[in-house]
Amino acid sequence: MSQSDTARAAHTPATTSVASWRIFGLSLPLFAVVLVVLIAAMMLDALPTGMIGALAAMMVLGELLGFVGDRLPIVKSYLGGGAILAIFGAAALVYLQWLPESVSDNVTDFMKGGGFLNFYIAALITGSILGMDSKVLVKVGTRFALPLLCSVLFAALFAMGAGLLLGFSPQDAVVVITLPIMGGGMGAGAVPLSQIYEQLLGQPASYYISILVPALALGNVFAIIIAGLLNGLGKRVPSLTGNGQMMPGVEINDHETAPDLSKLGVGIIVALSFYITGEILGTVIPLHPYALMIILVALVKISGLLPDNVTDAAAQWFRFVAKNWTFALLFGIGIAYTDLGQVIDAISITYVLIVLAVVAGAAFGAGLVGRLVGFYPIESAITAGLCMANMGGTGDVAVLSAANRMQLMPFAQISSRLGGALILLLSSVLVPLLFA
Repeated sequence: MSQSDTARAAHTPATTSVASWRIFGLSLPLFAVVLVVLIAAMMLDALPTGMIGALAAMMVLGELLGFVGDRLPIVKSYLGGGAILAIFGAAALVYLQWLPESVSDNVTDFMKGGGFLNFYIAALITGSILGMDSKVLVKVGTRFALPLLCSVLFAALFAMGAGLLLGFSPQDAVVVITLPIMGGGMGAGAVPLSQIYEQLLGQPASYYISILVPALALGNVFAIIIAGLLNGLGKRVPSLTGNGQMMPGVEINDHETAPDLSKLGVGIIVALSFYITGEILGTVIPLHPYALMIILVALVKISGLLPDNVTDAAAQWFRFVAKNWTFALLFGIGIAYTDLGQVIDAISITYVLIVLAVVAGAAFGAGLVGRLVGFYPIESAITAGLCMANMGGTGDVAVLSAANRMQLMPFAQISSRLGGALILLLSSVLVPLLFA
């Protein structure tokens, strides 16, 4: 289960009754009390600085925006739900100057100088990969590799073609639009990409986030729409689809063990150790530490060097972080990394058309090559293509719902996990080449 799925499961109520609604596990009246306390502290300039004040503001306001976003009809169905509202809602609070400057500065310091973003990403990369079945990484991962690669290739080719026709730089079409759309969501894609771009290209990460986020949101919309169209195509041309089956005789199970509090500390140490090792390797290998960390974690998982209880601890820590701090992180991204003015300036007809070309290219490439490796074209286009081009876990749910193929969720998860890691690796190599 991805970080977005975990977060959504934790925040979406089991029924539609308002009385049963919970925000972060609290009833609405109790959460209102917490919110009032936070607002009073901000108005009186009594909110503590450092981690306490920053994390309190990020969690309370992030959870509130996530709760609302997951229930707004159009936003939840097409625009990424709470994830998008948490980011842009936070950015709007800063843009409209509704959030005290002292609070936004403290959150920015916590996200950047305090390293909360890296802390989250370390848990994400380590736990998501170590938590997978090694057989999935080897067998299904290798089979999926070609459709995934070709979905990225055709997405880039379509983007470059559209860019040339519309007077948009082919390099920017790939780096600014294609890679973030294909990057596996916000936390696993656009955010670490902005860090990589900052290191390789020189502009601050906030500059790149403001450009990458609109591409991700629009890509999610088009992925959902195309998924519905592919479902209709499958009904008209039955030979193109397995009606929810990727291919005969393939079954993937994603097992989760019972939560164990004693393992969380072990999971923290494992995640931080891999992150630090990636930083060490980055001093001698010309790749971003995130990319090196992904390679290292995958190699350790496949080789079986860590005992099961340790890999399970890393996976449990990842699920804890995703469940409790995803909306907080996204709110922090909106404060520290998203300039709403730059986002507004980035949107144009040309931009929208190139985003559409990226998503269409991803579906076409994955469907075409998926057939060559034994997959049904429509199922391959949906999982290896559209589930690469959406917003990660929340996008997977929306895309598969639109395609009426929720049983493909394990394959969608492979795309989100392995595909997101692939984009980080590619960006570390391609960006220096394209902008040499």
